[in-house]
Amino acid sequence: MPTNHLYILWTNDNLITAENMVMMYAINAKKHAWWQEVTVIIWGATAKLVAENKTIQELIIQGKQEGVVFSACKACAANLGVTETLLDLGIEVLFWGEPLTKLLKNEEKLLTI
Repeated sequence: MPTNHLYILWTNDNLITAENMVMMYAINAKKHAWWQEVTVIIWGATAKLVAENKTIQELIIQGKQEGVVFSACKACAANLGVTETLLDLGIEVLFWGEPLTKLLKNEEKLLTI
């Protein structure tokens, strides 16, 4: 049975892309049941964008209300000094290297932005 879980690996910190692709698609994918589960993986520069941008924070709250899961790379968050801010936003923070490798090896549905 094919998986109905989409993972979005979000590494692009461009605000226009964040608002008009990542958040728009993730929220609508849950709202309209295009995917049963949607997980957005915040990696690299996006951790800083999320920690500093109120519009993105509001979209994350909206996404969470729709059932989107947000998870951030712990190493990236630590390197950028934003771990506490991400945790305060209710975003799980964990080391994503091994889980991402497993997703790739299992040929899970992964959209990379």
